[in-house]
Amino acid sequence: MVDDMGYAGLSCFGNPYFKTPELDRLAAEGMKFTDFHSSGTVCSPTRAGLLTGRYQQRSGIEAVIHPVSDLPEHRKGLQLSEVTFAGVLKDAGYHTGIIGKWHQGYPHNSPDYHPQNHGFDEFFGYHSGNIDFVSHVGDHYKHDWWHGKKETNEEGYATDLINQHADQFVRKYGKKEEPFCLYIAHLAIHNPIQVQGDPVRRTEDEWKRWDWKKHTEDERADKLKGMTLPIDDGLGALRKTLDEMGIAENTFILFFTDNGGTREIPSSSPELRAWKGSVYEGGHRVPAIACWPGKIPAGTVSDETLISIDIMPTLLSIAGAKLPDRKLDGVDFSQVLFEQKSIAKRPLYWASLGNNGSRTEAMRDGPWKLVVKHPGAKVRSFDNEKVELYNLSTDLRETTDLADAHPQKTKKMLAGLKAWFQEVTQDATPQPSNP
Repeated sequence: MVDDMGYAGLSCFGNPYFKTPELDRLAAEGMKFTDFHSSGTVCSPTRAGLLTGRYQQRSGIEAVIHPVSDLPEHRKGLQLSEVTFAGVLKDAGYHTGIIGKWHQGYPHNSPDYHPQNHGFDEFFGYHSGNIDFVSHVGDHYKHDWWHGKKETNEEGYATDLINQHADQFVRKYGKKEEPFCLYIAHLAIHNPIQVQGDPVRRTEDEWKRWDWKKHTEDERADKLKGMTLPIDDGLGALRKTLDEMGIAENTFILFFTDNGGTREIPSSSPELRAWKGSVYEGGHRVPAIACWPGKIPAGTVSDETLISIDIMPTLLSIAGAKLPDRKLDGVDFSQVLFEQKSIAKRPLYWASLGNNGSRTEAMRDGPWKLVVKHPGAKVRSFDNEKVELYNLSTDLRETTDLADAHPQKTKKMLAGLKAWFQEVTQDATPQPSNP
């Protein structure tokens, strides 16, 4: 999982600035998804949905788990009652690891939030929303790099360290007979905007932000390149390791990103509207690639509408693991991967809660996309409802609002969206509130 990379972040998805040869090769040797979505429009919610296979609203993680201690989201985190794909796979005999970004609660608020309490045997990385690539100081202005539960001073550019630990994990457990599942959660291409060789931008006292507004498109594209290619190189090195160990044909690889791109560096597609944080397509339609030599036909492209909460049931299906005794919102899409068959049609939903307390929602029903905004509403409220309707089959950029032209369709979808939100939140996992 890459952080904050928009739909056109890779050359095989339309990046006009530079090539991403290893990720392009992954797509050429596997399956590329053109209609894949993150379940959230920002970091923490998508990760909660990914880990649990359920809409993140069920776990009580609607917004970014924020570093500022007096904001409502700061004390929240993934509760021990949640069941993760890592926990299920661990029970099925898999050795599990996470390397990189966690962002499911600060362990200084509760030790329950540590990833090793949620099914992961090993953890190398950071707890916060982002860290300085060089100093490893987090968004809460504290050093944030850990080996397991031990804070560790390990020098190096963050992407390089993530790549190195991923390779070491595979070399260690690929030799053994038991299977492994590795969740690589890259820091890049999230801010701070730093390429290899750049100076420290965040210390424990201040943050010297790279101001994208003061730079040309070429300069911003150069930063995008410098942050993306180390990810590409790391994937290439990892696949080489799999080949050397003779386990490439027994390893399923899935690449995707956690939400749409930002305005800081140009990874977003001009064909999509808006950016990270938005329920328009640019906020949640993301690049995704699956590869499994001998199992997934090379060079295939799927336009199946999929979402990141589908990953957990798919992983469990591939592993032959027993589904947890709880409702999963995601569906197994292994038949798309291995048989190029479609899954049953179903509606998809998004509900975004911003750090400023603003709410937006969206629903997808086939080609139809409903967007709901609340301009000028009270903080965290659903007041001032404004509804828009788009047909993505003819208007992917969501430029022509058809709500007035199709009032019955709009009314039906709006009722469905509201019923869904009530259902996923009425029994949501309790979260602590700020004192």
